Amino acid sequence: MSLDQLAPASTAGVEGRSPSAMAWERIKHDRTAWISGGVIFFFLIIGIIAPLFQRILHTSPNSFHPEALDEAMGAMPIGHFGGISSTHWFGVEPRTGRDILLRFVFGARTSLSIALTATLVATVIGVVVGLLSGFFGGKIDQVLSRMMEIVLAFPSILFALAITPVLENVLESSGLPKGNATRIPVMIMVISTFGWPYIARIVRGQVISMREREFVDAARALGATRLHLVFKQILPNLWAPILVTVALNIPSFITQEAALTFLGAGVIEPTSDWGSMLLASVPFYSVDPMYTFIPGFALFLLVLAFNLLGDSVRDALDPKSSR
Repeated sequence: MSLDQLAPASTAGVEGRSPSAMAWERIKHDRTAWISGGVIFFFLIIGIIAPLFQRILHTSPNSFHPEALDEAMGAMPIGHFGGISSTHWFGVEPRTGRDILLRFVFGARTSLSIALTATLVATVIGVVVGLLSGFFGGKIDQVLSRMMEIVLAFPSILFALAITPVLENVLESSGLPKGNATRIPVMIMVISTFGWPYIARIVRGQVISMREREFVDAARALGATRLHLVFKQILPNLWAPILVTVALNIPSFITQEAALTFLGAGVIEPTSDWGSMLLASVPFYSVDPMYTFIPGFALFLLVLAFNLLGDSVRDALDPKSSR
């Protein structure tokens, strides 16, 4: 048998795969990634279909239900576990009688909308700053690096509490309506302002190690402009670290949004939000623990799911990972 006859047989079944295909193959066999992704998908879905729950329950998240409260007991919910019944699946709020299920699903929509929008803004700013800082170097790198360090030096929560009412007054004086129409954009601005340096530092480090690679030198030799090198040659090769960073930053932003609302610098009543639900439940945690448990456990579960999914994505994109 000749070598020509052996060659096809020796290479039969050999197929090259891209890094993204290999990463997807690893994720498909990662049970943790599927479970955490399912939890995240569940919360996204209930936030999207929140108005459907209004039709099912025939009420709204801001409607009072005094008939579900026991006035003799200080307007506490009638029944066990915070008034859970066929009418109110998660019970009702003490003293107001608002349906907790509707407050919960609309709170999921509010919390996730703010956190995901802030993540998008922070990612765009961080990627652009990291690209420019890592590629151009010199004085541009020094200025942008010092800017990152200054922002990271601020205690984010304390500074957010101080600057949120100031920005809100400035925007309202410029003509924006009062209330959440101004407060929510301010929250997104504040959260993304303190979030972009983390992404920028990772992107900067990757760009520094990539800007002298052969494919960049080849494009430069062909006459490519600097912007072409940055956004057409280097940026497409950074999707893996950017994706991992975003997946790990989202739970941090969700927590920050809830913390700001809990501390009084977030979403204003009557708009529902998980942070505001936790704040309102504090006086009743000993007599109505379900009121605190529902938003608290949901927040814990969602943050944990994002963290686990981020770890799984990082392991799938890392060829040297042991998983």
